[in-house]
Amino acid sequence: MIKKIVAVSVVLASGLAGASDDGLWDMSLEELGQVRVVSLATGSETPLDKAAAVATVITADDITAMGATDIDQVLETVPGLHVNRSNQTYAPKYTFRGITSLLNPQTLMLVNGIPITTAAIGNRGNVWGGMQIKSIAKIEVIRGPGSALYGADAFAGVINIVTKGKQDINGTQAGIRVGSFNTKAGWVQTGFSTANDFDIGFSLEYQTTDGQDEQVDQDIQSALDGAFGTSASLAPGGVHTGVKSTDMRLDIKKDNLRFRVGYQGRFNLENGPGLSEALDPDGQFESDRINSDLSYLFKEVIPDLDIESRVSYFYNTQEVAKGSVLFPPGTGWPDLTATPPGSQLAVFNDGIIGEPEYREEQARFDLSTVYRGVDDHRIRVGAGYFWGDLYETKEKKNFDVVFTPLGPLLQPKAGGLVDVTDTDEVFLPEKERTSYHLFAQDEWQFSDNWQLVTGVRYDDYSDFGDTVNPRAALIWATTDSITTKLLYGRAFRSPSIAELFATANPVALGNSGLEPETIDTYELALSQQVNREWLYSVNLFYYSIDDYIDFVPSAEGNVAQNIGERTGKGGEFELQYDPTTDLRLLANYAYQRATDDNTDKLVGEAPNNQIYGRTEWTFMPQWHTSLQVNWVGEQKRAKSDPRTTPVDDYVTVDLTLRKQNLIDRLDATLMVKNIFDEDVFEPSAVGGVPGDYPMAGISLFGEVAYNF
Repeated sequence: MIKKIVAVSVVLASGLAGASDDGLWDMSLEELGQVRVVSLATGSETPLDKAAAVATVITADDITAMGATDIDQVLETVPGLHVNRSNQTYAPKYTFRGITSLLNPQTLMLVNGIPITTAAIGNRGNVWGGMQIKSIAKIEVIRGPGSALYGADAFAGVINIVTKGKQDINGTQAGIRVGSFNTKAGWVQTGFSTANDFDIGFSLEYQTTDGQDEQVDQDIQSALDGAFGTSASLAPGGVHTGVKSTDMRLDIKKDNLRFRVGYQGRFNLENGPGLSEALDPDGQFESDRINSDLSYLFKEVIPDLDIESRVSYFYNTQEVAKGSVLFPPGTGWPDLTATPPGSQLAVFNDGIIGEPEYREEQARFDLSTVYRGVDDHRIRVGAGYFWGDLYETKEKKNFDVVFTPLGPLLQPKAGGLVDVTDTDEVFLPEKERTSYHLFAQDEWQFSDNWQLVTGVRYDDYSDFGDTVNPRAALIWATTDSITTKLLYGRAFRSPSIAELFATANPVALGNSGLEPETIDTYELALSQQVNREWLYSVNLFYYSIDDYIDFVPSAEGNVAQNIGERTGKGGEFELQYDPTTDLRLLANYAYQRATDDNTDKLVGEAPNNQIYGRTEWTFMPQWHTSLQVNWVGEQKRAKSDPRTTPVDDYVTVDLTLRKQNLIDRLDATLMVKNIFDEDVFEPSAVGGVPGDYPMAGISLFGEVAYNF
């Protein structure tokens, strides 16, 4: 068995263009079907338990079984990963192992191996609006560092979304979904081969929803009303989470050549609790996101040497679809022009309006070689170049920012709502960023049951300098059924354009002298396939973060500084039990304790404990049901939060019932989310919504799909 696992682990992957199957000839189809592989850990396809990282792979079948309608519902099932919410349009924060911040830039998300990080603010963009799941073939997740392979922002974890090609789509399917919150969705996907041997995969998804509108009793404007004697707040009122979305994917492949392009359009995206956490029922944003890549695998350029090449392009926008009101009409702020200053209020009759927009383009070129000519080694060496351009940064606003010893105060702009584009009052300057990287990795099978993976990557950035990030993984096939791994990795997060250069921003000001955040992580992992029915894994981790970026109050405002030091420890346990071919039980538990070393207090804003479980049962021919339970433990407050009571724990229960061939070639699915209508809250930002962010109660969705 060890030799067979080793055979799979040396398969050359197609993270860029395709996979070789040279090492699989001695494994039966049944054995191959039982091996779940991941390429995210080393760039080469490897059995999950032998991967040089703590990894999770979620397939399209898994997504169907759990009844997910959005990627956030899928990622919440990963141990050690919790999805909570930002105050910016309720955008998701993918929090690994307690590593959290306001905009969540410490998590790297990839689509087909290509980062979709915005240079402007360092995350996936605030105009996210969810991500539909019908075009997803699988999701690979690394819990822990990944910078030695993936560079910047592969800090707390890496999420790689692999989209469907022809090989993942069985013919043609069209479907519709309707449900709670006035949700209407439809999709079509098809896969086929042309006469000249091109494999074509295509998918198109559309959804419109009013979104959940759970109530907020008080917002930040409620506090301002209490302080200044105004009555402008729109609370109590519902959060606003509606959006229209269009997702398109095209995959064209012939032999070792592959081209993929994707488009994500978000329209009429509402502001959640409001951009300043003052309810805004009217503001809407929109975004266009395009990502494409062209790759080619040159096999056996010389004996035992393959070369992988890829060029990719990413385009992203943030645009105001309907005026964005930071604070509602009637809000009043101390008037610094009064005598004496601040003795009366300046009232904003139209509200305080800010309309930030930007566009950005990114291009990447990556080249790597895999050499297998040295006995027991597989050596991967690569280089790459990145170019990014943040341009057309635009803003309209009706306020000026005046920094005082008491903090920034907003004052009415003399001209009312003014376009400040191309002035020093715009929220972000236009900037270009370039970088290049070099990396080397060696996978050394130094005995039948031992492997050592080592690697290092060098990155050099035009705007903040260079960084070096090593990794090492010692993998021991302890017995035929047990694998033990000892892992070390260093990772970094590059400061965003906003953290480096933001000006005239009442919330945060940039600092061009910032260093990248760094993290060192140590992990010990063990997994065992007890028998054909039982599989479990357990891993322990410890990490130390240096140069954590935080915004420090000063006479000039809240300025970004490298002042943070954090440590974290914990563990994750996973269990899978398949007593029969018709029944599967899955469960996981995660514990983390993240501490701010400067205050010796818990970081907060993430659960210290999580438990997830799911049953999948085929109880009649082509009838399938799944029941999943998700318990999220209480979430402590951030160190700067005056609230002392943590966010309560909660339990949600979801049920999915699916019938294949309800009538000829027509499948039907019924999904009930949060069956018991549990009150679910996620932590709000300090000083914003005091009662935290409410999540959806019970909801019901139904879908039908026709297979042509």
